[in-house]
Amino acid sequence: MAFRLLESSRDAEPYSTLSNNNKENQLKNILVLFDADWDQSQLAKAAENHASPRYNFLYEGFDLFSFPSNVQLLTFDIFRFVDKLARKYRTANLAGIVSSNEQFGALAGALLAKKMGLPGPDPNALIAAQHKYIARRILEQEFPEANVAFHVFPYTFKSAAEIPLKFPYYVKPVKAAYSVLARRVDSFAELQQHMTFHPWEQYIIMRLVRPFNDVVKKLTEFDVDAHWMIAEELIDGQQINVDGVVVNGEIHILGIIDAVMYPGTDQFMRFEYPTRLPPAHDLRARTTAKRIVQALGLDHGLFNVELRVCRESGECRLIEVNPRMAAQFSDLYEKVDGINLHDVALKIATGATPDLSAGRGKYKVATSFVFRKFDGSPLANPPSHEKLSWLREFDPDAFLAMFIKTGGGLKREMKWLGSHRYATLNMGGESDEHLADKFHTVKLTLGFETG
Repeated sequence: MAFRLLESSRDAEPYSTLSNNNKENQLKNILVLFDADWDQSQLAKAAENHASPRYNFLYEGFDLFSFPSNVQLLTFDIFRFVDKLARKYRTANLAGIVSSNEQFGALAGALLAKKMGLPGPDPNALIAAQHKYIARRILEQEFPEANVAFHVFPYTFKSAAEIPLKFPYYVKPVKAAYSVLARRVDSFAELQQHMTFHPWEQYIIMRLVRPFNDVVKKLTEFDVDAHWMIAEELIDGQQINVDGVVVNGEIHILGIIDAVMYPGTDQFMRFEYPTRLPPAHDLRARTTAKRIVQALGLDHGLFNVELRVCRESGECRLIEVNPRMAAQFSDLYEKVDGINLHDVALKIATGATPDLSAGRGKYKVATSFVFRKFDGSPLANPPSHEKLSWLREFDPDAFLAMFIKTGGGLKREMKWLGSHRYATLNMGGESDEHLADKFHTVKLTLGFETG
């Protein structure tokens, strides 16, 4: 199956963040694509940083999961979207484009930045990273020791013989987001059940991946599109996230965040920073992430590399690469290191060099707690305004995001993921014990439940 990249798409004119007659401290217009959840509050916080330029944020895109905004998904065309924004902002003196959105925003931002001559990653490199099969094929050639056994198969598969891996294995879409349709399967019957969709579900999935397929078709010679799944051998070890940034072609690792799952599941329960890996394993993970980023050709912007690390040997295997900021972790790094990922994104989007020195934060440790329910029922009593006011007083640095779902949206998430996430809570502490005490106080006061 072909996976060769066409010639590099880095053929735009050299960018200029502001016209020559503008002063360095003039207001910088930043276009934000497909903002969600953490973005607006974190961008506002970054803009308040006295060491940062003054920003004016312009927002484009829509919410993929809220009605009526998500109706736009039915007619969304990524190339029309990019062309429309290029015309709309041609005379707006944009200084940069940012997006933490995996589904549409990162790729649309790269295409638009190229079109407008602004700083941005090579769209082909983003495709190589987001297309899980292509990423595996590249690693197979460039860095096989970080790879796993894998095989792709179409949604229309008929028999287990089409997938020459022994059960159990992990399956996920060639291109997806939010872990949708990603799970372990132990038998062919379980795989068939997992891949059986109602007509409306199938239509939603097709619309979600169509923009990516359109870009792949136009920019590459890949003959496996996002209507395929990839099966991967199971790998043991500690799951981690290695976050970093490429500035002027130089790769900087910001840190490593440990992922902790709900017992007996592959569903995230919390993300802890800094990592608890021993120093030798920490160094190997950083080196592995760098080599993967180099192999994929990522040349500009933030990235998040998910790895599994063998607890004994420190051997690292790739789970996947997200060629954009992991927005959920933005203030974890800020709490410990004084580095806000949104601030870093703004700096590199405008051609500036961010301060990446660590250890300047208020706290020793920070965690993003993920609240889920596994029984399919919605959260019975979402926190009241009074309880949210209490949280602001109890911990002004806490960041709470709610994801309340009902009806069809709740049912789809349960089917696709096996649970539904209804909140995340980011907090910092002076020690693990201090943070655990704070967490339990907040959990009880807000009435959060799992089940």
